[in-house]
Amino acid sequence: MSKLTGKVAVVTGASKGIGAAIAKSLAAAGASVVVNYASSKSGADTVVDAITKSGGHAIAVHGDVSKPADAQAIIDAAIKTFGKLDILVNNSGVYEFGPLEAITPEHFHRQFDINVLGLLLVTQAAVKHLPKGGSVINIGSLVSRITPAASSVYTGTKGAVDAITGVLSLELGAKGIRVNSLNPGMVETEGAISAGFIGSDFEREHTRQVPLGRIGQPQDIADAAVFLASDDSGWINGQLINAAGGAR
Repeated sequence: MSKLTGKVAVVTGASKGIGAAIAKSLAAAGASVVVNYASSKSGADTVVDAITKSGGHAIAVHGDVSKPADAQAIIDAAIKTFGKLDILVNNSGVYEFGPLEAITPEHFHRQFDINVLGLLLVTQAAVKHLPKGGSVINIGSLVSRITPAASSVYTGTKGAVDAITGVLSLELGAKGIRVNSLNPGMVETEGAISAGFIGSDFEREHTRQVPLGRIGQPQDIADAAVFLASDDSGWINGQLINAAGGAR
């Protein structure tokens, strides 16, 4: 029996990249999955199609996590379709780099609204349904430790995710719900490619600092997420787990 058989998961921002890999891996481990997307319906449908063709169960659900009604609707779709909720992966996120002088209120609010407020709103909706033994997995980032230049706002959002993970692990731990943060280093995703990171001097410098000698792939993060979603990690709570090949 697969380790997540009978479980139901919601993965936000799952139409591509790390979120898509996590959704597929949770399904491969036996979970029924809600694949949330904000803009790419075709991407989400592709993920759902891959899951169902492999014998799994999944639906695509549109929703902007930074809007309270949408955040609630994402969770409601899981309950309506699958009858319960056991796992929440808060993966939705955006990033935009720029020096201090380039920061604007719009630049700030776009990232904090999605990366931080969105995480809180979806978790708030989900916790009404998560049972004892439930797992919340926040996708943070190594940037909160390495604090790269020109990333004040984005790094600030991920530092907030780290702090919120600690707070919620205490609040929800009393209900038997675990909350952990999975913090990737550089990962080769569609977003990283379109942003020009892949093949850049930034990537080469980062790779030199990774003891395992390469940047990450989405599957590297997905495998760790399956562990945190499963009972194998039943005694792990409130942790910030760097998935970065040893980069610090």
